[in-house]
Amino acid sequence: MAITLPAPGTRGQPGHTYARLEERVLARDQRGASDVLFELVKDGRPLVELLREAVRIHAPYTHVPYHQRLDDGLVKFVNNDHCLLSARATLRMARLMLPGLEALPIAQTIWYLPTGLDPWNQLLGKAPGHYTRMYQLDVSAAPPPPQVHWADQEPVTLDGSFDERLNDWLTLVQRGEVILSYRVFLGLLEDRANRRKLLAQLVFAGLIDVQDRMLFNRSYTTGHKAYRARATVELGNAVGWSKAHAIVYAGVPDIAVGPRWYSTYEMAANVCQALLDGRDHELRQNQGVLTPAEQTELLDVVLNGREPDIQYRLTDLLKDGKGPRQVLDVIQVAAAELMVQCGAAENYSMPQHSAEYCNTLRWYFDEFDHPHQVKLLYVAAALVNTAAHNQAADPKNGPVQIRRARGVDGWGQRQLLARLDCALLERNTDESLALVAAYLRSAFDQADLLQLLAAASAKFGNDPHNQEICLCLIEDFALSSALARERLLFGCVKNLTGYRKYGDPLEAYQRYASAFGLAAVSGATGDAPVEALVLDD
Repeated sequence: MAITLPAPGTRGQPGHTYARLEERVLARDQRGASDVLFELVKDGRPLVELLREAVRIHAPYTHVPYHQRLDDGLVKFVNNDHCLLSARATLRMARLMLPGLEALPIAQTIWYLPTGLDPWNQLLGKAPGHYTRMYQLDVSAAPPPPQVHWADQEPVTLDGSFDERLNDWLTLVQRGEVILSYRVFLGLLEDRANRRKLLAQLVFAGLIDVQDRMLFNRSYTTGHKAYRARATVELGNAVGWSKAHAIVYAGVPDIAVGPRWYSTYEMAANVCQALLDGRDHELRQNQGVLTPAEQTELLDVVLNGREPDIQYRLTDLLKDGKGPRQVLDVIQVAAAELMVQCGAAENYSMPQHSAEYCNTLRWYFDEFDHPHQVKLLYVAAALVNTAAHNQAADPKNGPVQIRRARGVDGWGQRQLLARLDCALLERNTDESLALVAAYLRSAFDQADLLQLLAAASAKFGNDPHNQEICLCLIEDFALSSALARERLLFGCVKNLTGYRKYGDPLEAYQRYASAFGLAAVSGATGDAPVEALVLDD
C-alpha cells in the first residue's frame, strides 16, 4: 500500500517488521498492529525509533481539510492530533512507569493509531475509528483506504531577513494558507542557526489560537494547535531534526487549518499595551511568589469573576513583581478545580483543555524566550474563566467533597498504593480521591504516588489524550508553587475515573500484560484489604 513518506532504511533497523506494522495500522487492525509492536519491543528496539516510525506511518492520514463541518445546518467538530499527542506523552510517561510497564505508553499509542486515521471521513461515516465510535455512525464493512488531505511538500524560501520571513509565515497561517505556510516553514527550518526561534514561533502560533466562547458550542478551538506544536518540538528534539521530517509533516500544516480564533489574544495584546505600556516582556523574569491571600483572590476571580476584573488582577500581580510561572500555577489550580467539579462524563472536555493549555504554557516559558509570552497569561486566565462559566451553566457540575476514608491513615505505603491502584481501575472516584488525600497527608514519598497515577492512566486506552491530560496534571503538581497544588492530583483522579471511556478501555493493557507475562492485570500491586472502605461524609 503506497504511502507519502518512504520508510527509512537505517542500518540495523527491522524494516520488514515496520512495514508489517504500517500494513496493520493502515488496515485499521488494532490487535494486529499491537502484536507487531510487541515483537519490536521484545527485539529491544529503542523507544525513539518506535515513535519516529509510528508518526511516519500516520502522518499523511491524520490531517483534515477543516476542523468542523456544517451538515444540514448542524455543526460537527473534528480534531485529528491524538495520535501525535499520544506519541509526545509516551516520551515522558515511559520514564514514570512501574517496572514491567515501561512500554505500555507506546503500546497504547499503537493501539490507537488504527482508529485515528482519516478522521474527516470518519465524521462522514465512511471509515471506522474514534469519531464513528463517538458519534455512533454506521460504517461500511469494507471502508476505503485512508485519505491524504494535505500532501507533503518541498520547502520554499521567501525573500527577506529571517525575522521578516518568520512574520510572513505567521501571516500565512492566519490567512489559512495551509500549503504555502507549510512550504515556507520547511524553508525556514533549513536555517539551523535560527531553528529555536522558528520553533518558538510555531508554538506561539498555536497558543494564540483560542476560541473566545464555549457555552452551547459544539466546535471548539481550545489550544489543540499549541499541543500539536509542542508535540512537534519535543518529538523533533528527541529523534533529531535531520530525521524529523515525518514529525514536521504531522504537526505543522494543521496550524493553518481553520477555523482560527485570535480574538482572545488580541484582548491580551491590547491589555498589555494599555496597562503595562507594552513592557510585558520585561516582566518575564519576575520571580515573586503569590501570598496565600493573593492566591485565594486570584482563584476566586478566575473561577467566578468577569472581565475586566481578571485583567486588572493579573496586571496588578505582574506589576507587583509576581512571576509569570507562579501566577500560572494558580491559574492551573483553577483549571484542575473545574475537573474536580465535573458531575457528568460529557462535562470534562473544557476543564481538560484549559488544564492542558496551562501546562503547555508553563512548558513554553521553560523551553523558550518569546517576546509575547507574558501576554499569554491573560489568554490562559480567560480560557479557564470561560470554561468556569460554561461549567456553571450545567447543574450537574458543582463542588465535590473529598471524603476521608476511615482507618487508612494507619496503612503502610504498599497497602495504600495497592488499594488506590485497584480503585482507579475500578473507576471508583470517591474511594480514589479519599486514598490520594490520605497519601498526601502521610510522610510517604510523593514520587511513588505520582508514578502510580501515571501507570494507572497508561492502563486506560482507546483515547490516549486522556493519558496526556493526566500526565500534564502530574507533572505540574511536581513543579507547582501553588498552596492548593493537591487539587491537580484530584483533577487527575477525576479525569481518570470520571471521563467517558470508549469500548473496553482496559483491553490494550490486558493484551500488553499477557504478551509480557504480567500477572496483575487487575491492577493490584500487593496485598490490599478486601473489605469496602468506609468514607465519612
